[in-house]
Amino acid sequence: MRVLVLVAPGQGAQTPGFLTPWLDLPGAEDRLRAWSDALDLDLVHYGTEADADEIRDTAIAQPLLVAAALLSARQLFPATEDVAREVGATAGHSVGELAASALSGVLTDDEALKLVRARGLAMAEAAAVTETGMAALLGGDPETTVAHLEKLGLTPANVNGAGQIVAAGTLEQLAALESDKPEGVRRVVMLKVAGAFHTEHMLPAVAKLEAAAASLDAAAPAVPYVSNRDGLAVATGAEVVTRLVGQVANPVRWDLCMETFQDLGATALIELCPGGTLTGIAKRALPGVKPLALKTPDNLDAARTLIAEHSSTAE
Repeated sequence: MRVLVLVAPGQGAQTPGFLTPWLDLPGAEDRLRAWSDALDLDLVHYGTEADADEIRDTAIAQPLLVAAALLSARQLFPATEDVAREVGATAGHSVGELAASALSGVLTDDEALKLVRARGLAMAEAAAVTETGMAALLGGDPETTVAHLEKLGLTPANVNGAGQIVAAGTLEQLAALESDKPEGVRRVVMLKVAGAFHTEHMLPAVAKLEAAAASLDAAAPAVPYVSNRDGLAVATGAEVVTRLVGQVANPVRWDLCMETFQDLGATALIELCPGGTLTGIAKRALPGVKPLALKTPDNLDAARTLIAEHSSTAE
């Protein structure tokens, strides 16, 4: 049996101009402009012309990333029925969960984008209260690293597997981490994010996101939706939305998501635009699983080949 997993990247994956080649595809710019009008946010500008500082802004980066994931996904899977027919599981890293919620059919694309717009604004406001940030730690033993982070007052906000943990906290705490790395950690890399996401610093955003989600009529996932909270596949749309709301202030357990991919028998993984981060982790943590990152439209043909070889309908 072959199982294809479809995943969406999180904040920090964006780079200046990364959407430029995608707008050459038929209908892509029209779709992005329609989403821009609905969100009152110029996604075309931010995806093609804005500089790194502009797209680092949480209120911009989050809807931009979800729009990019959906824009690229719809080149391969125009509707939920296509995802359900070809894909064995969906998941997203952090804000990528909003894209996964649409791809699994829990929310519509428009609903997911409106919710992520509210998420980005609420988290940006929470991040403005205290100067905070995040840093990736490469290498080291997870238990040793987590204990060291807690000693410094930092939170292991992303446990990504493959020897990578992301710490979050105040800038002072992160500066202390750079000069006092956990045993075995090779590098500490500051991330292009504007806050300590998935920590107690984001608690003020939870209530605002809960209010924004209150009117949503979420459908049951048409394809297994694997949650960042604990790596479990969620059965109901209401539970997916509840988890989306609470997840902004709780750690991302991508390591557990990958364990579920293995349990489901994953044989291939496609990371949506702007792909690269999650496929890099998968190469190290999921031996035997063939990963592919959608960086530009040039990768679409390879993705279609992978789908033909690894989808649930493959011979």
